[in-house]
Amino acid sequence: MADQATAQEFDILVLGGGSGGYAAALRAVQLGLTVGLVEKAKLGGTCLHNGCIPTKALLHSAELADHARDSAKYGVNVTLDGIDINAVNAYKDGIIAGKYKGLQGLIKSKKGITVIEGEGKLQGTDTIVVNGTAYKGKNIVLATGSYSRTLPGLEIGGKVITSDQALTMDTIPKSAIILGGGVIGVEFASVWKSFGVDVTIVEGLPSLVPNEDATIIKNFERAFKKRGIKFSTGVFFQGVEQNDDGVKVTLVDGKTFEADLLLVAVGRGPVTANLGYEEAGVTIDRGFVITNERLHTGVGNIYAVGDIVPGVQLAHRGYQQGIFVAEEIAGLKPVVVEDINIPKVTYSEPEIATVGYTEKAAKEKFGEDQVQTQEYNLAGNGKSSILGTSGLIKLVRQKDGPVVGVHMIGARMGEQVGEAQLIVNWEAYPEDVAQLVHAHPTQNEALGEAHLALAGKPLHG
Repeated sequence: MADQATAQEFDILVLGGGSGGYAAALRAVQLGLTVGLVEKAKLGGTCLHNGCIPTKALLHSAELADHARDSAKYGVNVTLDGIDINAVNAYKDGIIAGKYKGLQGLIKSKKGITVIEGEGKLQGTDTIVVNGTAYKGKNIVLATGSYSRTLPGLEIGGKVITSDQALTMDTIPKSAIILGGGVIGVEFASVWKSFGVDVTIVEGLPSLVPNEDATIIKNFERAFKKRGIKFSTGVFFQGVEQNDDGVKVTLVDGKTFEADLLLVAVGRGPVTANLGYEEAGVTIDRGFVITNERLHTGVGNIYAVGDIVPGVQLAHRGYQQGIFVAEEIAGLKPVVVEDINIPKVTYSEPEIATVGYTEKAAKEKFGEDQVQTQEYNLAGNGKSSILGTSGLIKLVRQKDGPVVGVHMIGARMGEQVGEAQLIVNWEAYPEDVAQLVHAHPTQNEALGEAHLALAGKPLHG
């Protein structure tokens, strides 16, 4: 039993040092609160070590490989001799190490944050026990993150891997099947195709990236077909067999696919089991911690943030929620940011960047005849032509009202989501954005052109 008599006490005790947890800690000390930050592995969590950062490093290497292949049409004669996966990994690991060192230094420099190393478990409503030692918090923030999920009965091992193993591979397969056509699946498909892998995606739902706007889905699937990335949609996975030669995947309709390996990319599950949450009275639904809109669990002074809270699983959502909870505890009454208004980017080639309602969702919310849309094709954008990318921007507007959705596809379009989220979150009208000057030639001016068109005064279209 942990020693309760001499338990160190903090204003806020955070369980988990990933995006949401360390953001809560940093904001809390800015507000004059003391923080105990419990972490069993490395500060930075999934995003820094096994997610956002390493995958984007791989995607950049993949982009350079594609540029080398296509360089002749730009007048630059370069040959691609191959992919040195060990050098790719060294580059990736160097980025991670640098960011990790910086984060460690940042946390260490903040007086008021005590990092507690070890696996913590909630005990009651105000205590977390770490390696037999009890620590008390006037407020508790649960931020234990997520793990790579699999399907019931589908064991990970051998030639059946998740993104965790895919990020540390020291060889490049000749062929791969990817189970799941969501963000993780299509990003790895994009990397591996650029590395010369024969890729097939299996997605049980009717399309790839099924949460996107229908127009974006159509353009994305067309782009993947053009790249030679194969995919099967609308038929669910049944099973996999593996041997020394590779894997054989069977779908429920009997169709089979064979490859060197199977990457299981069916999303991420919340890390909440065996951590004392339910024993403390916290409501758990399918592994997720249920909170109100202000991220309070309804139990004592216990809050939850990040991937363990139902909704989009994004690092920047974790940051925002961590900051929000720290400010909520400090009595600042921060403004709630709904998931629908959080920007989302899929970093494949082409990239997808979205914020707000899809056309379908907007019609369901506001009414079939109360929604207007506008598309602007990147073919009319000078910088996109220079870069050699195609794509479009689609705006969704409440009739005679504000823009409620921005959906973009094309190389580097993720960099435009910053202005897009301001437009949606500030409830801007197309006429408001149309009067702003967008620099030429940039991809950003495509966003301006789309709003000019929706405001009824198109310039180049």
